[in-house]
Amino acid sequence: MSPLVAQPVLVGCSHGTDDAAGRVAIASILHDVRALRPGLDVREAFVDVQQPEVADVVADALTGASEVVVVPLLLSVGYHVGVDIVQAVARPGAAAAVPLGPDDRLVAILADRLAQAGLRPDDGVVLAAAGSSVAAAAVAVETVASGLAAHLGRPVTVGYGAGAHPRVPVAVEQVREGLAPGGRVVVASYLLAPGFFHDRVLEAGADVVAAPLAPDVRLARIVLDRYDTATEVLRGGPVSL
Repeated sequence: MSPLVAQPVLVGCSHGTDDAAGRVAIASILHDVRALRPGLDVREAFVDVQQPEVADVVADALTGASEVVVVPLLLSVGYHVGVDIVQAVARPGAAAAVPLGPDDRLVAILADRLAQAGLRPDDGVVLAAAGSSVAAAAVAVETVASGLAAHLGRPVTVGYGAGAHPRVPVAVEQVREGLAPGGRVVVASYLLAPGFFHDRVLEAGADVVAAPLAPDVRLARIVLDRYDTATEVLRGGPVSL
């Protein structure tokens, strides 16, 4: 029997936040990853605000293991994925997975958060995303918005916190102008956790703002899928999309 091949270290890399509730929410994702796959070496890293930095975690992991996969705990591509994480894995034995979005499971979580927030049939929906100047990030958000619109059976307008337009307050007003009497503007927070961007969404003038995505075990399942695919690529195997 062939010896078992050690699995790469999984480094879950998030943006980082000063918000205490946001830190707990992000940590819950990796907690669920460990619960779903006991024995896997799972470590936490950040690209901003918090420590340790992703490059340092990758370097440290490679001193005790032959392979490392960084999974961005981010919803789309952008500077941190394309620069910070790419630079961190620019060494033998290291690879980066793609971000968590788009993914149908994210659409399902968004729909659940809206239901929990009391979405009504005559409400208008805005999908609020952090935003990025990278064009591919907007494409990914629009994909999620289209999926959510199909799931809900109603239009979904995208608003961004930064980096792209329209901004969330503008999107909220656009939707409000088309509402029937009694309708409300409800925001689906396409954000992983509470923090700076969610605070701005709360100030954007909507009638109702749904909770962010985490905690939810489905996020951990996405993380593991991204990890498994990146591991295949790292080892030169077939890619499962």
